Amino acid sequence: MFLENAFIGKTEPLRYIGGTFIVIIAYFIASIPFGVAIMMELGAENVAGMSETEMLSILDPNTTLFYILLPFAAAFFMLLLVVRYIHNLPIKFLVTSRNSFDWKRVFFSFGLIAALATISVIVDQYTSPEDYVWNYDPNKFWGLVLIAVIMIPLQTTAEELLMRGYLFQGIGVAFRNRLAPLLITSISFGLLHAFNPEVEKLGNGLILAYIITGLFVGMITLLDEGLELSIGFHAANNLIIALLVTADWTAFQTNSIYKDVSDPVLVEFIVMPLILYGLVLFIFSRKYKWHSWTSKLAGPVTKE
Repeated sequence: MFLENAFIGKTEPLRYIGGTFIVIIAYFIASIPFGVAIMMELGAENVAGMSETEMLSILDPNTTLFYILLPFAAAFFMLLLVVRYIHNLPIKFLVTSRNSFDWKRVFFSFGLIAALATISVIVDQYTSPEDYVWNYDPNKFWGLVLIAVIMIPLQTTAEELLMRGYLFQGIGVAFRNRLAPLLITSISFGLLHAFNPEVEKLGNGLILAYIITGLFVGMITLLDEGLELSIGFHAANNLIIALLVTADWTAFQTNSIYKDVSDPVLVEFIVMPLILYGLVLFIFSRKYKWHSWTSKLAGPVTKE
């Protein structure tokens, strides 16, 4: 099974601690160009004390998007090296329990989430047209498409490989239990987003929405015994948001088709995902005939 794949490689705790540290270092090194670009634009003396929201508004949105996604690309490739050479684990075993990576699962998940997200935006724009401003500029939008289609899947896949792959397996092996990685990584996923501009705008209660998302993606990973569905979900969610709607208070401030000018309400960011995730979980469970939920979500992790 998926978590038990870790036993194929080397599972000593120090390897996971060291591997995680190496990936984080790669992430921060790749973050340096963004800071350098801002200092070149404003001067180093004017950057000190700026908030993240302010920094995101300095450069052209397409350039900013590229810079903020670059560290995830670095983390993605570094994690592959860590898994292969520190844990001596073939990459396939980090992502799936199946004989080979199931692209059909990725595309189904991506298509489902992309459709639901698009329908949600269209319905909201129709019912509350005053909340949206037409933002489409073909010269800037197609530059956004080029960057987003290449870089966002790298960003979201890096997060899934690290959180629901590498750390899931490492924590599962350490605790010999499936519930521990689900809870620990979901809470960590929420806390990692604590400094996002969205949290600054809506308050710390929004962290709960990120934790709920972490729980949902973790559940489909454990129930499906692989990362394919979560990779498709995460890529579709971020890509559609980046292309369709932007707002001045979000981490992704892009040259999208629409700009949301409404005053956001926290409860919507908690209730709507619960409804959406419940529907998606039902569809996945019926399509892939999931069973034994209790053992898959909270059962033991054993080395056969």
